Amino acid sequence: MSYSDHKKVFKQLKSKPVKLNRFLKHNAPKERKFGSKAHSCRLCGNPRAHIGKYGLDLCRRCFRDVAHDIGFKKYN
Repeated sequence: MSYSDHKKVFKQLKSKPVKLNRFLKHNAPKERKFGSKAHSCRLCGNPRAHIGKYGLDLCRRCFRDVAHDIGFKKYN
């Protein structure tokens, strides 16, 4: 089984609940509590370049798009 997402194989294992449970136990990605992959952007879902300060939860690219709308000013 060579799938990019672990959920795509459910279609094949619907009729085999024991094998499905074993598959989920060993192949589902674990929930991240800390580290770079634990947080992602609210708008685009990008886990890189995350700005979590002040509860923003945006990547730097989305922050540049919405910064003026949420009250940030650019100082030169």
